[in-house]
Amino acid sequence: MKKKKFNLSGTFAVILAVLILAVFVPVNMIFGYYDKVFDMTPSGKYTLNPITQQLIEDTSDKQIDIYFLSALSDLKAVPRYLPLYHTLTELENRDNITLTCFDPNEDTELAQSLNPTGLFDVGLADIFVKCDDTIKQIKFNRCFQQDSNGILEYAGEELIAGAIQICASGNLPTVYFLEGYGQKTLDNSYANYGDAIKVDNYDVKSLNLSETGEIPENTAIIYLVAPENDIPDNDRDLLSEYIDNGGAMSMILPPCETQGRFENIEYLLAKFELGMDYNLVREKNTDYIIKSDEENSDESSIKLDDRFFRVSYPAKSDEYTEDLTTDINELVTNGIYISGIGNTRSFSEITSESEMIEKASVIENLPPAQDSSDYTTISEPMGGDDETAELAEQKSNIPLVLGYYSYNKQTGAKLFVIGSDEPIIDDVTETVLGTRALTLFSNTWLYDSDIDMGIGAKSNSYDTMTFADGNDASRTIQLFIIIPVIFALAGVAVWLKRRYA
Repeated sequence: MKKKKFNLSGTFAVILAVLILAVFVPVNMIFGYYDKVFDMTPSGKYTLNPITQQLIEDTSDKQIDIYFLSALSDLKAVPRYLPLYHTLTELENRDNITLTCFDPNEDTELAQSLNPTGLFDVGLADIFVKCDDTIKQIKFNRCFQQDSNGILEYAGEELIAGAIQICASGNLPTVYFLEGYGQKTLDNSYANYGDAIKVDNYDVKSLNLSETGEIPENTAIIYLVAPENDIPDNDRDLLSEYIDNGGAMSMILPPCETQGRFENIEYLLAKFELGMDYNLVREKNTDYIIKSDEENSDESSIKLDDRFFRVSYPAKSDEYTEDLTTDINELVTNGIYISGIGNTRSFSEITSESEMIEKASVIENLPPAQDSSDYTTISEPMGGDDETAELAEQKSNIPLVLGYYSYNKQTGAKLFVIGSDEPIIDDVTETVLGTRALTLFSNTWLYDSDIDMGIGAKSNSYDTMTFADGNDASRTIQLFIIIPVIFALAGVAVWLKRRYA
C-alpha cells in the first residue's frame, strides 16, 4: 500500500499571502501617515526636478515666501492635482522657504497685502511667490494645461521655479516707456495701461535716453508711444543696437501734424522691413463706423465719428509661425470686445528677399460690403512732406494695414506696431477695447515674463499600439486573451496533478 503524499503547497501559499499582507499593509500605512511617496512616473511629476533643487540651493540665503490661496488638503483630495501638492510640500521642507495656505475670502487682510495696488486679479488657489519686495503671481489654471492631444500636463513646478528665480534676483522684467519726443507720457496719459501691464508680472517705468545715454540691462520691452518729433540720432543708435541684439519694441505711432519725415523712426521700422504712412485713416461706410452713446439713448444722442471704425484681426496663416490674433478673435466672437480702432495711420511693407524677417498684419480695415467692390476707408495726408502726402492720397479705397508684427528669426528681435494710441490712453473708450486687449496680449509675445527654467511641463507616458486595420486589431486583442488563458489552464493542470499525486 502506497503512502499518500502530504502536499503543503496550498498551506504554504496561504501562509505566504498572510505574511505579505502583514508586511505591506503596515508599511503602506506608515508611508501614508508620513506622506512619503515613490515617484515612478517617467517625468517625475511628484518630485522636484534637479534644476529646481539646484535653484533652491543657489537661493538658500534668501527668505522666500510662497502663498497658496486655498488648503493643501483640497489639492491632495483630487488625484490630478497631486503634482502641485507634492511640489508645494517639498518646497515647504526647505529651511528658507515658508509656505502659507489660506482662503482669500476669509483672510482678506493677508490677500490685500499680496495685492496692495489692487492690480492682480486674485483668485482661489492662485499662488504668490515673494522675496523681499518682489512679488510674482501664478494663476492656478496655468499650472495644469492640456497638450495638443488633450493630455493633461503639469507646468506648476516650471512656473514656481521661474517665479523663485525672478523674485530672488529682485528684478522683474521691466517695460520702459520712452519719453522726450512729445507731450504724452506714461504718467500723464498711459498710467492705467501701465498698470494693466504690471498685472502680467512686469515692472513699468519711464526712460529718457537722452538723459541716461544707455538702455538698462533689465529691459524686457521698449515702448515708443505718440512721438510728435523724430528721435535724436544718439537715441536712434542706442535703439538700433538694442534691436540688433534681439531686443523687443512696441511702437504706438498715431498720426500727427508735425511737418517733415521722422527719418530715424523710419530707420528703426526698416530694420523690420516696415514703413509708416503719413496719413489719418477715416471710414465713410456708416455701417462700419462705431457709434458711441453720449448721455441719452435716443437717436439724437448717437454720435458718428468717422475716425473710429471697426477693423479685422487677420487669423494666423499656415505660412507664418507666430500667432497674435487667435485669442482676441475668440473674445470678439464671444461678444467680449469690439474690434475697433480710432485716430490711426496705416503702415506698409518694405519688399525684401530676406527669409529671416517674418512679418504679418494684425489689424486691417474691413473688406468691401457684399454689394460693393470698393474699400471704404479714406486716407487723408497728415504731417510728413509733399512726397508722403502724395503717397497718402493713393491709399484711399484700398486694403490698409493698421498694425503689424515683425520677427527677426536670426537675432530674435521683435516688433509690434499699431497706428493709434487711442487703445492705451487713460480715458479709453469701449469702442477700442478689442485693440487694447490685442496690444496687451502682444507683450507676452514680445517678451515672456516667465523664465524658461528648462523643467518643462510634466505628463504621464502612455504606451500605444498602431494597427493596420480593424482585423489586425481584433487578432492582436484575441492573442492577448488566448495566451493568458493557456497559461492559466496549464497552471491549473499542474496544480491538479500535484494535488492528487
